[in-house]
Amino acid sequence: MGKDGAEDRVSGEALISAWGDHLRQDRRRSLHTVRAYVATAERLLAFLSDHQGGPPQLDAVEASDLRAFLARRRMEGLGNASAARELSAIRGFLAFAGGAEGVPRLKGPRVKKGLPRAISPAEAVSLAEDVADQASDSWIGARDWAILLLLYGAGLRISEALGLTGAVLPLERVLRVTGKRNKTRIVPLLAPVADAINAYVALCPYPATNDQPLFRGSRGGPLNPAIIRRSVRAARTRLGLGERTTPHALRHSFATHLLAGGADLRSLQELLGHASLSSTQIYTSVDAAYLLDVYRNAHPRA
Repeated sequence: MGKDGAEDRVSGEALISAWGDHLRQDRRRSLHTVRAYVATAERLLAFLSDHQGGPPQLDAVEASDLRAFLARRRMEGLGNASAARELSAIRGFLAFAGGAEGVPRLKGPRVKKGLPRAISPAEAVSLAEDVADQASDSWIGARDWAILLLLYGAGLRISEALGLTGAVLPLERVLRVTGKRNKTRIVPLLAPVADAINAYVALCPYPATNDQPLFRGSRGGPLNPAIIRRSVRAARTRLGLGERTTPHALRHSFATHLLAGGADLRSLQELLGHASLSSTQIYTSVDAAYLLDVYRNAHPRA
């Protein structure tokens, strides 16, 4: 290999290494996400080297190049949802390399819509990660990540999460939440959720005081829930998730997955803050719908 080829390879490796550092340190993404995004960047550069007939020229990438890349990935067995996730990673990498204004516009692949139901644990995490990845600032990304983990990891309503104040700090193993009709309940706080909240507090430019909202808007005031809903709506489009994938769907998934794991309805009622058991019983039919879907897709006679 000539000198120029070696330099191009080193330049590409350095860019990918910087991309991985950015995801870990600035975006605070999980190890799994960093590995997946770095692998996508490596695949893209290898493809462009062949497709463009020379060293990859990221500033010359067009929508047609990305379509060709995704077509090759589909030939390798990539499904629609995974292809949408891959495209999201590519957009982030190209924006990191040359600025968001230079990223070609390209719609993600369509994903077949099914019956409304809870999303999978992997989809819940992917959704939260994608929302955080698109944030305009690292502290806002950490904020959105923490909020969405609270919805899925603790079953909070979005109004309950945004109603928390700095009085919940320092965090303990449980969280006191005030829900509908001013009813207070205690929910366990999983370590990843607590870590996400602490990471946000460390980055937030506004002090966490007992009489102020824990989660702030970009100018320091109370965060409008419409901002989170809008971010989730954009993320579900990028990831090819269904229209019913909303912030409330994360709470919905929390309940469904607990029930599938053996939780009894009374305990679930307390965790969700439902006034009556009948409100909680909806999740038994949701879980049955999920199992029926698994049967239809897996049983040879279905």
